[in-house]
Amino acid sequence: MRTDIELWQAAVSLVLVAIVIGVSVWKHLGLERSILWASARATVQLLAVGALFTVIFASRLANLWSALWVGAMVVIAGVVVARRTGATRELVVVGLLAIGVTVGVVLAVIFGLGVLELEAVSVIVIAGITIGNTMPTVVQAVDRTRSELRDSAGQIEAMLALGFDGSMAMRRVVRNVARLALVPQIERTKVVGLIALPGAMTGLLLAGVDPVDAVLIQLIVMFLVLGAVALSVIIVTLALTRRALTNDLRLDQWVKALR
Repeated sequence: MRTDIELWQAAVSLVLVAIVIGVSVWKHLGLERSILWASARATVQLLAVGALFTVIFASRLANLWSALWVGAMVVIAGVVVARRTGATRELVVVGLLAIGVTVGVVLAVIFGLGVLELEAVSVIVIAGITIGNTMPTVVQAVDRTRSELRDSAGQIEAMLALGFDGSMAMRRVVRNVARLALVPQIERTKVVGLIALPGAMTGLLLAGVDPVDAVLIQLIVMFLVLGAVALSVIIVTLALTRRALTNDLRLDQWVKALR
């Protein structure tokens, strides 16, 4: 299969987008501006990334540049989490911690155990896949944790008053957030190969890679994503619930402000 796609061939894929925009204008749905902006932004960002890849991978300092790139992605993801959740500066640290630790663990497993060869392109790709799947879950986990703390504040205070420690009082919050935040990723993992063909595998197949090799690489990516998402949810939930209590086991002011 050809992989030397020309610009006009990539542009042809916009036909469906153009149809949707036409329907939006015709039916006055108001979607055309957001669709056009999303398409244009994605195009510019991906072309810029492609150009940077070309420069970085040809450099003698490719490994250093890849490490800086991963660090930048983690910071940007933290900023996005803050913007989407409206979190305070203190809570932003939790999002950065969850994403940073998760990416670090994934890279350590993949390259420390020799699953993949340590190369600049592999580091950036694996980190990008991890962050791309983890960030929405972190946003969801932050929102759900704050909602659970708000809705369960009375019950938590009652349990603390009865002598329960902080861990016991927060157990229900942690369990509910973890279960609800992980449902989408777990369900996607269950149906992979049945009603959904994941992106990494399809990309490799289109590039002419042997199907078995493509499947094995996809399994690596899929298991890492599932583990990364679960780890990030656990980190966010435990960190937020811990910060929700003062040293003398009372609800902190930022939790009370959620009511």
